[in-house]
Amino acid sequence: MSQINLEKLVSKKDLFSLLKGLINVLGSPIEIQGKEGKTITSFGDQPDANVQTHSNVISTNNTYPIKLNDIAIGWVKGDQPAHVFSELLSYLANKEFEKKSLASDMLDKYREINLLYDIADKIAACTEVKDVAQLIIDEARQLINATSASLMLLNNNNTLNTLEILSAYGEECIPKTILQLGEGIAGNVAVTGVAEIVNDVASDPRFVKGHNAVSSLLCAPLRLKDRILGVMNLSSRSPYPYSARDLKLLSIFASQAASSIENAILYENRMKTENIKAHLQRYVSPQIVSSILEDFGGNSLNPSKKKISILFSDIRNFSAVCEKLAPEKIVTYLNEYFSHMVEIIFEHQGTVNKFVGDMIVAFFGAPFHCDNNETQAIKSAIKMQQCIKKTGSSWIRDNFTTGIGITAGEVVVGNIGSPRHMDYTAIGDEVNIADRLQSLAKGGQILVEHNVYHATKNIFEFEKFGKITVKGKEKPIDIFNVIY
Repeated sequence: MSQINLEKLVSKKDLFSLLKGLINVLGSPIEIQGKEGKTITSFGDQPDANVQTHSNVISTNNTYPIKLNDIAIGWVKGDQPAHVFSELLSYLANKEFEKKSLASDMLDKYREINLLYDIADKIAACTEVKDVAQLIIDEARQLINATSASLMLLNNNNTLNTLEILSAYGEECIPKTILQLGEGIAGNVAVTGVAEIVNDVASDPRFVKGHNAVSSLLCAPLRLKDRILGVMNLSSRSPYPYSARDLKLLSIFASQAASSIENAILYENRMKTENIKAHLQRYVSPQIVSSILEDFGGNSLNPSKKKISILFSDIRNFSAVCEKLAPEKIVTYLNEYFSHMVEIIFEHQGTVNKFVGDMIVAFFGAPFHCDNNETQAIKSAIKMQQCIKKTGSSWIRDNFTTGIGITAGEVVVGNIGSPRHMDYTAIGDEVNIADRLQSLAKGGQILVEHNVYHATKNIFEFEKFGKITVKGKEKPIDIFNVIY
């Protein structure tokens, strides 16, 4: 409560002149005393010496209280007209108090708004969830009296739905407090979503006694629209009269914490996803990575029948080539070769299924649909052959020549293997035929079977290569060589 200095109030020039004028008119002297009965000033002749003075009580013996919100802050001694002066001074004291209270409230609100702006700026620089929580606690303690504080998040990853401390201030307790949803005051606030003041914690039957002594506390939910993320607690070891203003402030901090922590969690998850994606893309194509990360139901990679194109590419006489250089040098050249080939396959919406030694197996049309997958497969094959001839490494140009085989048709494609290890692969006759075609292709050749030929004969130039007999097929298969 803002204090009123009665002596300063009475000594104001305008009021002093007013009081003096009234005394002259009424002809009745008065004496104005402070709260303890000490004389502040007097007007006119001195009142009767037998008039008694009182402190903090209303006298009926010619001593009249000057009241501020029904509490005596001074006295007026004198005859009956002195009562009018006590009423006047009481009115003026209350008006002065209202002015000071309004100014104080305005200053408090300015500080609160300024603090919230500062918090927003500081939070913008925080990307870690724990850093956000600690910042909110530190800032809340600047405006609300507390010996301990904590921010608890709801852990939905277990069947108990527990509240666990994310960040705290005060005496550390090991192990950290964990509350089940609905347990204790904090657990109840997390259920109801309603902030609470408990100024007599010991008498609250919900209170769960912990390591730290608590007499009074505030608890507010971390609410995000219709969802509760956790709670924020501030407490005092000794009894403290927390007010509705304190609870309102804590609720504002809790609301700020909820949105900021949610953003920090989303940022952390995005960083984790990007990290996983970066690592996965070293082993599988971007299409499969995206399917893994985006398919929450886990169905997109399940085995199913699809019409796709299959490309096999293999370096001719690789074993003989390997004898020319040390193994580590061969690996360096092979990695450079694979880097170029993989980029070309990805560029044409293909999926690299696997590397088998120096051989590349790629799909077009799985796991995601690819329009004209036969065309994309041939375009990729032509560019792969051209890339080898134009690569910056003269050793690769001189020693690496590849044969490529392409087929198209319906196969079973998806995750196949054991529960502990699975490969995304394809099974069917077309896979075996593609492998057979690449083994027949000479260095620089691209061989395709009749399905691919019929789908692309108006786009590319071909020449008939011959026929091959495949196990399980009654008729020989027509094979074509792509002219590029």
